Amino acid sequence: MSTITVKSSLTGKSYQYVDNGDPKSGTAKNVYFSPDRKYVVAIFKEKQDFNQKERLTKIVTKYLNQIETKEAGKYYLEEIYRWPTDIIETHDRIGIIVPIYNSKFFFSKGYTSSDLIKGEEKNGKWFAAAKFRNRQFPLSLDQNELGRWLNYFQIGVNLSRGVKKMHQMGLSHSDLSYNNVLIDPSTGSACMIDLDGLVVPGIFQAEVIGTADFIAPEVLATKHLEKNDPARKLPNRLTDLHALACLIYMYLLHRHPLKGGKVHDLDTEKDDLLSMGEKALFVEHPTDSSNRPKMNQVSKWDTYWADVNKIPYTITGPYLKALFDKAFIDGLHNPMQRPTAEEWEIALLKTTDLMQQCSNIYCDQKWYVFDNTSIPKCPFCGTSHKGALPILDLYYQFQPSVWKPENHRLMVYNNQYLFQWHVNRNVVRNEKLTDEQKIPVGYFTFHEGKWVLVNQKLTSLVDKTEEKEIPIGSMVELTDGKKLLLSKEDGGRVILITLANK
Repeated sequence: MSTITVKSSLTGKSYQYVDNGDPKSGTAKNVYFSPDRKYVVAIFKEKQDFNQKERLTKIVTKYLNQIETKEAGKYYLEEIYRWPTDIIETHDRIGIIVPIYNSKFFFSKGYTSSDLIKGEEKNGKWFAAAKFRNRQFPLSLDQNELGRWLNYFQIGVNLSRGVKKMHQMGLSHSDLSYNNVLIDPSTGSACMIDLDGLVVPGIFQAEVIGTADFIAPEVLATKHLEKNDPARKLPNRLTDLHALACLIYMYLLHRHPLKGGKVHDLDTEKDDLLSMGEKALFVEHPTDSSNRPKMNQVSKWDTYWADVNKIPYTITGPYLKALFDKAFIDGLHNPMQRPTAEEWEIALLKTTDLMQQCSNIYCDQKWYVFDNTSIPKCPFCGTSHKGALPILDLYYQFQPSVWKPENHRLMVYNNQYLFQWHVNRNVVRNEKLTDEQKIPVGYFTFHEGKWVLVNQKLTSLVDKTEEKEIPIGSMVELTDGKKLLLSKEDGGRVILITLANK
């Protein structure tokens, strides 16, 4: 074992790594830890040409600076990306310096039957498949590592923001997949890795067409053409959007949106190429059921999540259902129709406002999306909601004395918080929120047999039904048909209360 010193090819700064003769080896790089394990030195196995070096230089200088100097830079660099920070040279090879992963992205327990993967990276692939969630599967993951269903929505938010930021900078990932993200379902965290392969416009095209399961249909359908053929489709911003939609679908439903039971060719390789490329068809297409999964062909470990009749994609709620339709029906073969990363972020966040806690303590998923029925129930375990359920519809002031619905609902559960982004439409729930804006301004609770909103910080909360102010420190009962003005400030909303399951 030896400690090697290398220098930046850009600034001359020195870095060290430990060589024990057995580095972590990936497809393109060998990875070594620094002595203090604060960063890794990833050295490319093959020589990099001028364009490749120029691309890496742009990534660690221009684009890194764009993130650092913009709003929410700390959030992106500490939470969402493991962004390369420097380039080094050693002998005839170059390498990159990358900050080490946060400890939450390493397994603390591993399998339920052993500690076999304890300490390994939480590669996103572990959490997309159904079999590792099946408690009867010999290598099922520990329930604490799997997290709650609600947390997978936040994982989707973080991945959407990561893609959104790249696209805002003019970059595309080119190989977005569950192999290039780490996730921690217990906290809802997600981190994008291996960012040295980003497609930098005008400098370097994609080196690979992507990872199987996430390659866009148009890329697969034209892969037989030469790279310089104008009809050849290479990874770009729009192919990222296909991969993002696949990731979100798989993390919420633990099955692939295109891998169904339809056979296009008896040759397995040709069939895969057609089913994911030219002939790709959404497994839950509403008018064409020919690609529905055939349950007699599904592994017994996957049957629960593979059954689209029992666990349809509609359980993700109206906002996500609409985007899945855009991604896998309208935009599957028409890339311009695919939802943007920001659309996914907004829809995922609005859906978290529709979440309800399942009252069955043995329910594995713990949460579900309100299905807009008069008697809601958990789609996972079938447990019906008990007691009245307050539904809050948000309205904004279109013009003086005219209020319009925002197509945004907030479902109430015990000890749920109310935030500024609910109160005022000028406060946008994104990565730019200040610490002050993240502080709750009120909370809902079931008090003495009644649902109430407790006012913690709202200075102009008004019960419009009874025309009386609700001072800070007091509460107002949530009754059917009641209207509450949450704020008199510009952008302040009104909520209309409906009681379901009465």
